Formats: sequence, C-alpha cells, structure tokens
Amino acid sequence: MTIISAGGTDIGRKRKTNQDAIFFSDDMNFYMVADGMGGHSGGDIASALSVELMPEYIRHNQNTDPRELLKNASLHVNRGIFNKASETPTLKGMGTTLVTHYFKDGALYVSNVGDSRSYLINNKMLFQLSRDHSLVQEKINMGIYTRDQAKEDKQKNVLIRSIGFDENVEVDVFSYKFNRHDIFLLCSDGLHGRVSDHDIIAIVNKNTPDLEKVQAHDLKNTITELIALANQNGGNDNISVVMAMVK
Repeated sequence: MTIISAGGTDIGRKRKTNQDAIFFSDDMNFYMVADGMGGHSGGDIASALSVELMPEYIRHNQNTDPRELLKNASLHVNRGIFNKASETPTLKGMGTTLVTHYFKDGALYVSNVGDSRSYLINNKMLFQLSRDHSLVQEKINMGIYTRDQAKEDKQKNVLIRSIGFDENVEVDVFSYKFNRHDIFLLCSDGLHGRVSDHDIIAIVNKNTPDLEKVQAHDLKNTITELIALANQNGGNDNISVVMAMVK
C-alpha cells in the first residue's frame, strides 16, 4: 500500500491567530486536523498539543487494534489538554476538534470529535464520512430543517462534543474498505463552512483528471486552491486541509 499526501493551513482573513493544526505522515499512514478553541491562546495550545500527543501515541502503540488505537489515542489527547487547562486558570475551557485518518491492513480507520470533517472522493464524487458533533447537526438529525437551511443558523459553530473541554469524551471511530485511487480529505470548518461540497469536488476533479498520474504536488495544488476559495468567500475562520490518496 502506497499513500501520497499533502496538507496546508491558513489563518484566513478575519482571525488574528491560526488556532488550527495539522499532521500528515506517509511513513505512519496517519493524518489529522485539529481546530482549537477557547480563550486568548487556549485554542492554539489545544490544537498544538493534539498534533504532538496523538502521533506520538500512535507511533508507540501500532500493534493495537486500529479502532481501539484511535479511540485510546483520542482519549489520551483529551486527558492531556484537560489536565493542561486544569493547571492553568487562563486556559480553562480550551478544547479542539479532532478528525483523523489511519490506514492499516487494507482499511481506512477514522476517528472524529467535533465538526472538522472527513471526506471520501470516489469515482469523481464527494462523500462525507464523518458526522458533525454540533448543535446544528442535532437539529438536522431531528428533522427541524435541511442541511441547506442549516447554513443560516446563527448557532452553527456551537459544538456538543470537543476534545479537552471535559474530563471524558465520546469518540466516533469507524472503518472503510478503501479502493485504489480513493482520495481522502480532512478539513476544519474554515473550509466546509465557506466552500460548498459542489465546489470542493469540482476543484479536486480539476486538479486530478488522470488518477494514474496524480502526485503529491497535485494534491498540494488542490489544497492551495481550496484555501484560496475559502478566503475569497469571506475567510471568516482559519482554514486547514489534509489530503491523502491510495496509489
């Protein structure tokens, strides 16, 4: 199994700091996006801690069942951030979203807490793999309104789950049997909140017309264009994207 990848993060046009953090490693077959929140510098610290603690945990426990590994690694990060906030009053309440991709033994394993997203691009179509842990998603689940109507909800940034905010957290972990040439995309809400699914898949397809010939620089060009469009559409938040393709 050969994986190629690329990643990028941008401060956007409205924020003074970038509270997103990313990690991607083809050697580990592990990829992640974290979108921090809380206080003056809490979000920066929470997301930075997540991309420090989780890859380290994964690296030292790779013989564990992948589902258990991602769950335990996420809980390890949660404890690290929660304990850090408990030690420092100014950081109280900080947290982060956390979405990861881990390729192992012919399958993709996904973990998710928050509203950063996991997407699959297969046969030129885009599929959202993860489910947002947000108040808006709960309203959609209850049939209060449609996904399109949800875009106008003023509470669209309210999360019902995040890493580090509470001592314990529920982590979504699931698997997908991938195919050759599948492309996977992780992103913070700075992308999916400003760029439609239609535009995301259009940009991916434009930059990867011949899947046999796609290289890491094609993924990087895709990410650069996605970030540019998010900024063009307002850039109200930090924007982070990590892409990986099964070659």
